[in-house]
Amino acid sequence: MRKILILSALSLVLFACSNGTKTESIEDLIKNKNVKALNEKKTALQAEIAKIEAGLATLDVKTEEALVSVLTLKDTLFNHYLDIQGNVDTKENILIQPEFSGTLTSLTVKAGDRVSKGQILGRVDDAGMSQQLASAENQYSLAKTTFERQKNLWDKKIGSEIQYLQAQTQMISAQKAVAQIKAQLAKTVIRAPFTGTIDEVFTEKGQVVAPSAQGLMRIVNLGNMYVSTSIPETYIGKLKVGDQVDVYLTSLGKTYKGKVRQVGSFINPNNRTFGIEVSVPNPDNLLRPNQVAKLKIIDYVSKDAIVVPTNVIQEDGKGDQYVYVVENSNGKTGTAKKVIVTVGKSSDNVTEILSGLSANDLIVTEGVNTISEGMQLNF
Repeated sequence: MRKILILSALSLVLFACSNGTKTESIEDLIKNKNVKALNEKKTALQAEIAKIEAGLATLDVKTEEALVSVLTLKDTLFNHYLDIQGNVDTKENILIQPEFSGTLTSLTVKAGDRVSKGQILGRVDDAGMSQQLASAENQYSLAKTTFERQKNLWDKKIGSEIQYLQAQTQMISAQKAVAQIKAQLAKTVIRAPFTGTIDEVFTEKGQVVAPSAQGLMRIVNLGNMYVSTSIPETYIGKLKVGDQVDVYLTSLGKTYKGKVRQVGSFINPNNRTFGIEVSVPNPDNLLRPNQVAKLKIIDYVSKDAIVVPTNVIQEDGKGDQYVYVVENSNGKTGTAKKVIVTVGKSSDNVTEILSGLSANDLIVTEGVNTISEGMQLNF
């Protein structure tokens, strides 16, 4: 608008000059090298332009401008993450099986009970083995007494060596018989293999039990949880035991700090991946086997990086990516400048800028789609 007014005024001035005085045109003056006349015209035009500028200053005529939000860039630590899904699991999650078939004569736990390693959970009828043990122990006691008597006689050079050796053999045989019956009898007692919680009980007292696919009950230890997943083979060497991993449980809406505890040594030929396990603390006992987890594993670190919100990066018709920078800023206003940038990796809605921007640059973060280079910016 300002340029239109000035051009219109210049046209009027030139027209007035050409009609008010029957002098030569500017082209003729230049052709005739009439410097004096040219200077007079120049002075007249400058005077008119000054009047127009003064008049425009009193009018509400504004240049094109926009309201934006800005951000001052700083050097920062930038981490890029590999996002991958996995499943929560525990090594201590088993079905307890009876080691001896028979009637379940005792069941001392129910679902939800906390048990300790070695605690008795139930008993199976021993089918008379208790009586067999008592008889075998009596036989062992008698054989031991006979052996001790024969040993005393042998030590005193009384009695034969054959009697001594036979007594020793009978005692050892009786001792083994007792141990074998005790081992079989121990199988009738159902014990907790580790400290944990009884998750489900599948049988009742009085039922006939035997090893089966269902088992007697399930015991789970929620104190030793981990997440297992598969990683593309391109990450070989980038992950090691002890690396920190963010573990997000979608069902809980919580993030846990985990550590890589195992890195597989085998590449699956079907999907070109290798397995890893990430240990996860479970202080609140909220983790459960087979929960879905999202892992964020750091695979790239850049110190003193320049990063910008990913959504401020735009692309022009030439395929160049650019960001708007504020020039001539006075803290409240400035001018938009288009700066071509080279971008790096993106993570968590920010992108690393490899070239084009520096620390302390002031960039436009909101309103980037409504501005153009040279536009007056308010913020």
